[in-house]
Amino acid sequence: MESQDIRNAISGILVVDKPIGLTSHDVVQIIRTGTGIRRAGHTGTLDPRASGVLVVLIGPAVRLSEYVSATDKRYQAIIRLGSSTDTYDAEGRFTQQTTEPLNITEEQFETTLKGFIGEIEQTPPAYSAIKVKGRHAYDMARKGEDVELEPRKIQVFHLEILEWAPPEVVIDAHCSSGTYVRSLANDVGNALGCGAYLVGLRRTKSGRFSLRDATPLRKLQEAFTAGNWYQYLIPAAEALGDWEALELNPDQVDDVRHGHRIPAAVGTKPGMVRGVSMAGELVALLELVPAESAPDGEISSTVEPATEPVMEWQPKKVFYS
Repeated sequence: MESQDIRNAISGILVVDKPIGLTSHDVVQIIRTGTGIRRAGHTGTLDPRASGVLVVLIGPAVRLSEYVSATDKRYQAIIRLGSSTDTYDAEGRFTQQTTEPLNITEEQFETTLKGFIGEIEQTPPAYSAIKVKGRHAYDMARKGEDVELEPRKIQVFHLEILEWAPPEVVIDAHCSSGTYVRSLANDVGNALGCGAYLVGLRRTKSGRFSLRDATPLRKLQEAFTAGNWYQYLIPAAEALGDWEALELNPDQVDDVRHGHRIPAAVGTKPGMVRGVSMAGELVALLELVPAESAPDGEISSTVEPATEPVMEWQPKKVFYS
């Protein structure tokens, strides 16, 4: 049996292939129970009817959530043309339904679909977890109350038809965090004039993690029972694998862990980096900032004066002390 101290020291990522029928919170609870680690959270909700990549951070890695949650997502979505529902998916009641033959060609659909690529404004579904004056929108909608949600700016990077089998069509959608594929399906149906709603959704990628990195939940549960689930734990440093990594020597690791700034090389590009130890463990997220002035007016950094401003790395999030 592992000691609580050992469990508290564990930090990393479990990429789960979520099955249909469970909420994202259900999956997190299963992971908490299986690992014995209470500190865990997912980085992007998948509805119970949706499956696919769910990134779960455990231990100190949960502090990466705001950055990992903001990464783009990719989906395979099945859209049914010819009808609309109040939830924008198959769980809702029909608000528009026709028995007339569908008179939409693949070319018409593709042209309309491409019109949603780029920065667009999207209104979330009334049946969503967004809070309005402290209440979930879906609770208000279920009680028949009017729900007015403000449109949000999102980015749609890519939309492509994968299969044309009217009245259903399968599309590949690559979009920014915060995009509702249900709303996209509904909006496309409105633009075509025939109505449409989402009947199937599978997330194929979340940030840098794809289905290739994901472990089926059943397999993960078997590993919890066997006690060898660590084989599926991905180091926290890989959560932001597209960020530049700054290797820290032991003295710098000690400084950063105590919240102290460290010198940056002249000419370093602005932005944030992952500060990693020489062993590759994630120590902190660092942001480039102007060097502070010492009390005597001299720059506190040890970097020699240069024509460029003297800069330092400021710890923004430290993952353990």
